[in-house]
Amino acid sequence: MFDYSDLIQPDKGQDARIIHLVDKTSYDDWLKGRSARERTALAAAGYKPDGYAHAILPGDDAESWSVVTAVANVDSLSAWCLAKLARTLPEGRYRVEGRQPGKALFGWLSGQYRFDAYRSKADARGGRVLLTTDVAAIAPVVAEMRGVALVRDLVNTPAADMGPAALEAAAERIARAHGGTLTVTKGEALEQGYPMIHAVGRAAARHHAPRLIEIVWGKEDHPRIALVGKGIAFDSGGLDIKPAAGMRLMKKDMGGAAHVLALAELVMATGLPVRLHCLVAAAENAISADAFRPGDVLRSRKGLTVEIGNTDAEGRLVLADALAKAGEDAPELVVDFATLTGAARVALGPDLPALYANDDALADELLKGGVERDDPLWRMPLWDGYADLLETDIADLGNAGTSAFAGSITAALFLKRFVPEGAAWAHFDTFAWRPSAKPGRPKGGAALGLRAAWAMLQGRYDRRGKA
Repeated sequence: MFDYSDLIQPDKGQDARIIHLVDKTSYDDWLKGRSARERTALAAAGYKPDGYAHAILPGDDAESWSVVTAVANVDSLSAWCLAKLARTLPEGRYRVEGRQPGKALFGWLSGQYRFDAYRSKADARGGRVLLTTDVAAIAPVVAEMRGVALVRDLVNTPAADMGPAALEAAAERIARAHGGTLTVTKGEALEQGYPMIHAVGRAAARHHAPRLIEIVWGKEDHPRIALVGKGIAFDSGGLDIKPAAGMRLMKKDMGGAAHVLALAELVMATGLPVRLHCLVAAAENAISADAFRPGDVLRSRKGLTVEIGNTDAEGRLVLADALAKAGEDAPELVVDFATLTGAARVALGPDLPALYANDDALADELLKGGVERDDPLWRMPLWDGYADLLETDIADLGNAGTSAFAGSITAALFLKRFVPEGAAWAHFDTFAWRPSAKPGRPKGGAALGLRAAWAMLQGRYDRRGKA
């Protein structure tokens, strides 16, 4: 993975280009203070202080230029206000005039992300360095960027190279690097203990055998938390096969697993004082003579029976067995991530993960974290009034609602049946993908909700340096 730590450096007064920040309110007064040469250059360029617009300002000689860029509010910088500059400016060192970059440090790093593993000629990157005197902010923002880059890399990788075994390899690297204990249950060994993970994944080729991947880390006497991720490495829809257009992006259906692996690594790398249990339910929802069928009844790890109404509603099945396993260690907090429903995208579009929670305080902390990190969420109702849509004639519940309505809510209600009693629980129905690029947020795999969840965990458990 690219080392982002070189792109933010302590400001020790070294030579650097100046970045002037303006907004629509401050621009005219700022312009009055510029030299005639600079004003002429801006007028010739037709510069307007619109979002992300920037211009090069000439200095007294060819090497003394600076840059002006427009932000929404010079008094409250977003994470993304410098992200476009980080990709477009010439290589070199830069500092923001008269203030610290604050949250914009993250966007500076994110703007320099590339996924070029499959290109014969990789794009050049690196060499655009931002200076800050807030030295304590550097390590945390680099850690977050590494987590975001991990999600993007895993999701962007084609399914042929990112099957269940590759997810296991990613988990193994993380566990080994940070002293965690890795346990993997796979193939036929799943049939007794994790029957729904086994059923979903049994049709796949042997080298894509399903598995439950677990990492345990931290001291026994620390608060127990569980992170659970949907790792469907490719989703054909099973026998209820998706159309070609619906299958095109299904390499990203392991996006929930990517999020929890990145979040687990943040926990471990920063030494958060928790007892961590990370679980990834990994499988490929393939088609073969052994595929599970509509109308089958599966027995879950928890003992509840599930009638299959649609084989394309497989993510909740593998998550259910993983949630049941997580509950056996009596965690006080459970957070799951999943690319679970198209209904969430219809309701909220690609940018906003749907957040469900059984605890108002937890939901508030996550929403607050989303605002703080510019990683927005939208809370959806975990409304039990729709639970009857999961009823079935012959089993304890069905995996697909009996109505086309409230698809994201009924999926969350299905998961709720497997959440451990007494645990605070949050469920992210995330897209893990950006269909179009924005500054600092490239098209492709996306970490949506990761930084909000990390902010919540820090707020709950990191007491270092706090009164």
